[in-house]
Amino acid sequence: MQTPTPARPQSPALPVPQPRRPAAGLLAPEEHQLLLLLTEGLPLDAIARRLSTSSRTLRRRIRVLCDRIGVRTPLQAAVWAARRGLI
Repeated sequence: MQTPTPARPQSPALPVPQPRRPAAGLLAPEEHQLLLLLTEGLPLDAIARRLSTSSRTLRRRIRVLCDRIGVRTPLQAAVWAARRGLI
């Protein structure tokens, strides 16, 4: 006779991230806009034109944003925002 296999405990369901407003203290409106543009997959030159800024200034803004939220790349920043329901 075989001994019954103990039932594996069910892992709790992961909570679905709820969209939050950028004004909730996480990001400034300009940072939120920058994240949205980064997720469109546009080249940095195109994003700079949309924001009426230079490519050099845009790269600095992206670096500051990434440092602020604790990621290294613009792609990681977009994933960070998506996981928090910001985009």
